[in-house]
Amino acid sequence: MAGGKVSARQKMINLMYLVFIAMMAMNMSKEVLNAFGLMSSKFSESTTLINKRNVDKLNLLIQKGEEQKADFALSAERGKIVREKSQIFIDYLEDLKKFLIVRGDIEIDPKTNQLKWGEMDNSSPVDEAWFTGDRLTKNKGPEGVFSGDGVMEAFKNYRNDIIEIFGKDAYFKPAIDAFKNRFSTEEAINEEGVLENWLKFNFEGYPLVATYTRLTSYINDVSTTESSLLNLLLGNANEEAYGLDKNKAIVLADKSTFFAGEKFQGKVVIGKYADVPPIKLNIQGEDVDLTKAIDSNGAARLDFNVGSVGEHEISGVFTVLQKGKELEIPITGNYVVVPRPQEASVAADKMNVLYQGLNNPITISFPGVPDNKVTARARGLRKLPGQSKYIVKPSPPFENGGLTINVSAELDDGSVVSSPHKFRIKQIPPPVGEINGKSGSIVMNRGDLEAARIIAKLKDFLFDLPIEVYEFNLVIPGLGEEKVRADRIISDSDARRLLKNAPRNAYVLIQDIKVRNLDKSQNVQLDQASGITIKLSN
Repeated sequence: MAGGKVSARQKMINLMYLVFIAMMAMNMSKEVLNAFGLMSSKFSESTTLINKRNVDKLNLLIQKGEEQKADFALSAERGKIVREKSQIFIDYLEDLKKFLIVRGDIEIDPKTNQLKWGEMDNSSPVDEAWFTGDRLTKNKGPEGVFSGDGVMEAFKNYRNDIIEIFGKDAYFKPAIDAFKNRFSTEEAINEEGVLENWLKFNFEGYPLVATYTRLTSYINDVSTTESSLLNLLLGNANEEAYGLDKNKAIVLADKSTFFAGEKFQGKVVIGKYADVPPIKLNIQGEDVDLTKAIDSNGAARLDFNVGSVGEHEISGVFTVLQKGKELEIPITGNYVVVPRPQEASVAADKMNVLYQGLNNPITISFPGVPDNKVTARARGLRKLPGQSKYIVKPSPPFENGGLTINVSAELDDGSVVSSPHKFRIKQIPPPVGEINGKSGSIVMNRGDLEAARIIAKLKDFLFDLPIEVYEFNLVIPGLGEEKVRADRIISDSDARRLLKNAPRNAYVLIQDIKVRNLDKSQNVQLDQASGITIKLSN
């Protein structure tokens, strides 16, 4: 029940427990307890049949080991150890069941020659034997092997013993992974969302009959595992699924290009199983020290001097263990060496022009050098989150009307390359007032002027700075003047009245146009926009 994928059979067992608990709340009858007993008996019958077949498989494997030593001697030896370790664990589980039956004072029913399942509704024989408060009982005294600690130790010992038999043999890896999951004793998250010991999570509070049946199912699991491993040792597995013959070793470089004089750095992995460690590794004709080269996922780290500028091949042999024999897998790959950079790549995101008073975005990088190895310095320059991103806000004094950004990069060999870059500094141009896309002196009819929007533009400006008009003065010589706190005459009733009274061919002046910056990241004040003169056509 704790972690990993759950088999269909295990799901059935878990569901069985849920049904059991639900019926307990409904004053569960003895018939239900007897049903659990029947389930336990079915598991035992199945185990007996599997064990008979396992004996036959092991005898066949031993015979093959004697007749075909080159192919089956190691497999036969492994089969014997699997059988031995499995039987030790099965015997322990059987003794554990007897121990709990004695603690529960359960007797054999003379009519059925079975345990009195109907009397096994109490959880105290298990709870008192395995748990004390929030802890497990200690493995002390003659019965200590059946304590909470003793049970956990027995499960872990069995799991570790089986894993040790096959070591790094890649042929058995899928089967061993499934075995680890089946006999996992990892902590589980309980109903309160708290991590709980595997034994407490799966057994505390359950009736004796449920625990007894669960232990019987584990005995069946052990026999099934033994059968599966014996099949593999006999060679009955699907070679496509388990064999490595058709796999290739893949070279994964830490980067696609390297500088002349650098060391190549990368790793070699098996294409099908990325975590199959080699037992030998030879690269470019030299043996690699596996104690230093293998990482936690079984990948082999590569570290050798690259050649001259150009494309180069990687060759070698990746040796793994399969069915106890060495299997050599050729290594092929390539990499490219490029000349060392002499200059930084610095680009202003707005046409290589920096504006005084604005936060100008800048991209600064060095080809082939990671961002954390690049340093840039200039007045008003600061680094932003993200790869190679900076902001520079130029402020006087300037050197000949420009600003120099000094960039340096630390290469992999520890050497430093520096490169200065100079940019022109420009002022933000004054805004120009416009109406209907026109500026200066224009002719319009009264209705269009009343509804038209007054805008302002920054001419010949290479920066995306959004601005808007929020106030202007409407002046009609000889009639008066009105302040409009909007960007249209129609928004102000007094301004509309003044415009309505203007005669045909009168001149209307839009003056003192006030503009504001809409970009909150730019703390900049803008000048007033230039005025507009309109001659009324009606």
